Amino acid sequence: MGRVTTPLELSGWRHVYSGKVRDLYIPADAADATTAERMLVVASDRVSAFDHVLSPGIPDKGVLLTALSLWWFDRLAGTDGGRGIPNHLAASHALTLGPDGEANTADDLRSLIPAEVVGRSMVVKSLDMLPVECVVRGYLTGSGWAEYRASGTVCGIALPAGLANGDRLPEPIYTPAWKAPMGEHDENISYERTIELVGPERAAELRDLSLEIYARAARTAEEHGVILADTKFEFGVDDDGVLTLADEVLTSDSSRYWDAAAWVSGTTPEERMASFDKQIVRDWLAANWDKQGRPPALPNDIVERTADRYRELLGLLTAG
Repeated sequence: MGRVTTPLELSGWRHVYSGKVRDLYIPADAADATTAERMLVVASDRVSAFDHVLSPGIPDKGVLLTALSLWWFDRLAGTDGGRGIPNHLAASHALTLGPDGEANTADDLRSLIPAEVVGRSMVVKSLDMLPVECVVRGYLTGSGWAEYRASGTVCGIALPAGLANGDRLPEPIYTPAWKAPMGEHDENISYERTIELVGPERAAELRDLSLEIYARAARTAEEHGVILADTKFEFGVDDDGVLTLADEVLTSDSSRYWDAAAWVSGTTPEERMASFDKQIVRDWLAANWDKQGRPPALPNDIVERTADRYRELLGLLTAG
């Protein structure tokens, strides 16, 4: 469930879908989303928690999420020294220069982004999106901690006894989920269920690629004094059948990031898990809402603190 939003009318583009956070557009002259060669993904300032879109939004959130996604897409494309991971960005999304050194705007798809959404939009290739959220957990927290206390497992995966909230897992685990439509709850699923949804070869590819990306990102985050506790990825398939990283990647919305120094020195879960994500929102909502009916409006201080942490994370990761 979420509050109703009215998508922007953007010159040259037609709105076709709104998720909890992002709005999707296709070229105005395209027949439909299935035949459009490219799309415009616009990140809003909306914030969601417990499968509800909350009010008010987080100022500049769309810009911050887009900047962080683009930074990670660039690194995962191979600039971090690893193999290049295909992503959904249109091939000429990056600015190119002509022989005279001038910007070649004819081939620069960023010139197609309307002024109203510059900075929080990506021109992307159309993909056949897979109905699986690829979750990787490197630390024990959140719903995983609740399940572990009850059964010693996380998404049915047995873990060693004696772990505490916020502990690092012996190794990262892959815990896929079914991507629910807006207003419905995402549902944890087994690896076997993933095979039923996408086939054995694609299921193995999703698992292995998700674990690889998490490992690379976690190393990068640690170099910047940040712990990547967990994250989720979404993938689609392009016209050539290539598995392609899509939507957002490793943002404050799709991931849990913690201050590494606080994790080492903290003696309570709250001290250890000093977050750079929307945990501030989750914690306030859990303490002030019984999950019945419409969620209450977020107080100004919660909104401001969340925005500050999003900005701080972007600065930490992209510095140097």
